Amino acid sequence: MSTIFGTSTSAFFERSLMDLTALRKQAEETQAEMSSGERLQRSSDDPVAASRLRQLARADVFDDIDTAATNRASTDLNLTDNALSQFANFVTRLQELTTQAASSTLSTSQRAGIGEEVAQIRDNLVALANARDGNGNALFGGESAADAYTLDAAGNATYAGTGAAGVISLGGGQSVSRGVTGPEFLKFQSGGATVDLLAMTKALADDLKSGTGGAATANAALTALNDSLNSITTAQTVVGSRLNWIDLNTERRTSLSEMRTNEKTEVGGADLTESIARLQNTMLVLQASQASFSRLANLSLFSVLN
Repeated sequence: MSTIFGTSTSAFFERSLMDLTALRKQAEETQAEMSSGERLQRSSDDPVAASRLRQLARADVFDDIDTAATNRASTDLNLTDNALSQFANFVTRLQELTTQAASSTLSTSQRAGIGEEVAQIRDNLVALANARDGNGNALFGGESAADAYTLDAAGNATYAGTGAAGVISLGGGQSVSRGVTGPEFLKFQSGGATVDLLAMTKALADDLKSGTGGAATANAALTALNDSLNSITTAQTVVGSRLNWIDLNTERRTSLSEMRTNEKTEVGGADLTESIARLQNTMLVLQASQASFSRLANLSLFSVLN
């Protein structure tokens, strides 16, 4: 009989310890839930909810990628817009100088002086046309890493970039062109012909400096410069519309991100009030179980059975 009594006593202790261990584990899990704010500590707690949370996490990863691409596109377009504003300022100054040169009261030497400043502005135009984007590539060279324009021995500028600017994905099947190429606004229609601003400005400067270009040459250039300014303004409008498109997609992506955050809270988030109540209840049961176990273990019957 002592063997039976010993076995029963051992089983009681083992069973009690298992129950107490389970309660402690439950309390620890509830505390971890309260600390992390997440209801699921492992996938097995709720496989369906865990699967949905993984889907939402993957969506967040792709959203981060789209955000980085959007920021790059926004940066490049803002750089483009600023550069176009500088182009417009240079052309406006060229108009002022050309208007002066068109006056019949100016002498050849005075026009030559104007030609020197026109030449300086033309150099600035070439340098601006070879501006760089945020990654160090040609801002107006499409997808070219090298200079958008090259100069030959005579100083003539030739476009060396690609035919179109790169397209950047904004997520959700949407995309945007990250800029404009030089020929898209530096070449324009004037008087029924295609005019290149860099070539036209060089020719104007050379003519004024050499004395071969008089008031008539300056007057002819004024029309082309006005058309050039219109071309630059059109490019700015295009860039502005692309920036607006980026803003709209950013708002859409932000709304989707907020929806995912709310869903993650609903699917896997812990209710702090409920967790506190459950922890208090578990601790109460644990304390009561420990007290009961202690009293039963100290009964004289157990001493006799052992």
